[in-house]
Amino acid sequence: MAALLPARPVIAADGTPRSETHDDVYHSADGGPGQARHVFLAGNDLPARWAGRDRFVILENGFGTGLNFLVTWAAWAATRASRPANARLHYLATEKHPIRRDDLAALHALWPELATQSAALRADWPVPMPGFHRLEFAADDVILTLMLGDAADCLRQLRAEVDAFHLDGFDPRKNPDMWSPALFGRCAQLAAPDATLATWCVAGPVRAALSAAGFAVEKAPGYGRKREMLRGRLARPHAAPALSGRPTHAREAVILGAGLAGCAGAERLAARGWRVRVFDRHAGPAGEASGNLAGIVRPLLSRDDNRASRLNRACFLHAARAWNQLERAGLAPLRGLDGVLQIARDDDHEALLRAIAAEHGLPDDYARALDPDQAGAWLGTTVARAGCLYPGGGWANPPSLCQAWLDAGGARIHLSGNTVVAGIERAGDGWRLVGADGATLAETATLILATGASARLLAPAAELPIAAIRGQVSHLPAGSLPAFGHALCREGYLTPAVDGIHCLGATYARDGDPECRLADHAENLERLEQMLPGAGADLAAARLAGRVGFRAAAPDRLPLVGALPDPAAQLTRAARLAELPRLPGLHGLLGYASRGLVWAALAAETLASQLDGEPMPLEADLLDSLDPGRFRLRAHRRGR
Repeated sequence: MAALLPARPVIAADGTPRSETHDDVYHSADGGPGQARHVFLAGNDLPARWAGRDRFVILENGFGTGLNFLVTWAAWAATRASRPANARLHYLATEKHPIRRDDLAALHALWPELATQSAALRADWPVPMPGFHRLEFAADDVILTLMLGDAADCLRQLRAEVDAFHLDGFDPRKNPDMWSPALFGRCAQLAAPDATLATWCVAGPVRAALSAAGFAVEKAPGYGRKREMLRGRLARPHAAPALSGRPTHAREAVILGAGLAGCAGAERLAARGWRVRVFDRHAGPAGEASGNLAGIVRPLLSRDDNRASRLNRACFLHAARAWNQLERAGLAPLRGLDGVLQIARDDDHEALLRAIAAEHGLPDDYARALDPDQAGAWLGTTVARAGCLYPGGGWANPPSLCQAWLDAGGARIHLSGNTVVAGIERAGDGWRLVGADGATLAETATLILATGASARLLAPAAELPIAAIRGQVSHLPAGSLPAFGHALCREGYLTPAVDGIHCLGATYARDGDPECRLADHAENLERLEQMLPGAGADLAAARLAGRVGFRAAAPDRLPLVGALPDPAAQLTRAARLAELPRLPGLHGLLGYASRGLVWAALAAETLASQLDGEPMPLEADLLDSLDPGRFRLRAHRRGR
């Protein structure tokens, strides 16, 4: 992972923000908002072009201060009365040197007319870590996907179809990578057939590179003292658009399972105007593994920053933003994201945690190594070893989160509890859900399985390589432990008291015993000793209560998110994931293992984006890592 180098903007004497990194201004000295409106909005014929559209997608190369985004957002909000219901503005933006939140506040103060939008942007401003960060401003149906890193790398990983481009890099002589022929070629690949572009830059090499990429460009009157600018349109549409577009059927879905996966999926679809019916064999949500009183939320570090670590990081950072959105709607789940401490297993692990934090240049508000004294002081009690603090992590109560997601969907989500779905079968162009008595429970064109390992009991999903992992959590009464203020983990985890109970766990076993076992309580007490030496001296396994749940895990410990493969289809030797035959309308939100609190929100956003034909919130290689067809393709390539 290449650490991001934050920008260091300064405000010149004339009030113009300037980049010390590139020795150039962020916008014209004649006025930033005026330039944004003239060059980028008028240059792309906005807002006229988004009138009547239920979705519009803009890509900006060079997010900078966020000014172009704020001006575009304000213009979109001003047209609310004339927009179709549930119309959404997607704004995608690359940025290699993000500005820190405090510096943004000083810059945004220059534009008081955008104070509402800028305050909301700063409130959700992400930790400056490489990757895609999706921010949603639901009140105005605006979705910002910040792609932090090198622009060329980000665009190679982007799956989207773009209607308008804001090209706003620094001067090509000082920042040539933002104006390269390769970058413009990728823009053309991402462009919708009627895509347009606008930029303040009229340099000859830029015009030539845009023309070579397939854009027809022309000069237009510039802003202020700048005599000219460029406008353009796609003259040679790409043969294969990045996305296939909107669903052709009714925007209705059925979800099997009302745990974290199913409830998050229902809310994400409802936010897009879908009507969703959720079936569960329990009376209410969170009846299975999602019913634990508390679980912890933390990222996963690796020295090579592999795909699993990157995916976990994206989901971890997104979870807090998604939960904050629930809180703003008055639906706050029970949680404490005030930090979580990971205690090292041994000397080697301790050294590894320190090395990762140092080598990757991790920001202190994401992860920082602590020695034993620092860790104990932060936690409020003596710990076994040094460790790593994740300030944005903590604990959460899964049942309250499930309920909040269902409530957020309002009348668009209907929960059918105490309903056993015994089978699913094809019915015309959709799926029929069959009850235990053979009666039809529902028919739908879009069916989502979110039932954990029990999904394999349904014939179309029988070949998915997911297994049930038994986990026992021990319940420790509040007051039975030395006082401590935050969640912590090692090979197990311990939470602060929730409803008078500390959650300590969890075991891993392959059997199907649903009852609490004395041996498992004893195993959890050993985990406690490894984290807080002596803390469990007065606790006896025989006197502990607890809860057993069954997690669903795939062989690579990553979720299965997306369209399910057709197990009967024949594959060619050169098959790729994009060519893998799928079961029409059948999708999965499966395999969350012990990380459902971390995975659920972004996995649901990913599937909802796929179903609605929207820009994707994750990099392409991470999407492939989630694809339920990955195991079938691997087996095929190995000749099995």
